[in-house]
Amino acid sequence: MASVKIIVRTNGPYRVEAPEGTVELVDAEGNKYDLTGKPAFSLCRCGGSVNKPFCDGTHSKMGFQAAEAAVKKVDDTGSLNPKA
Repeated sequence: MASVKIIVRTNGPYRVEAPEGTVELVDAEGNKYDLTGKPAFSLCRCGGSVNKPFCDGTHSKMGFQAAEAAVKKVDDTGSLNPKA
């Protein structure tokens, strides 16, 4: 079983669950976020959080709508590939 689990929340954040110290989160410049004591955290995907990259619940106030379902791969014939 994978040690890191990422849950796509309906119209909400990405919830990351992993044993402490197994996930490294860095910004665009390579600076590490301190995740000490955080075996789980939520990442903003609505763009409205004032605490980016972490979720602050703004998605629920702004009515964020997201696509949660995994997209199935379509093969060259235009048929859905159930093995994707």
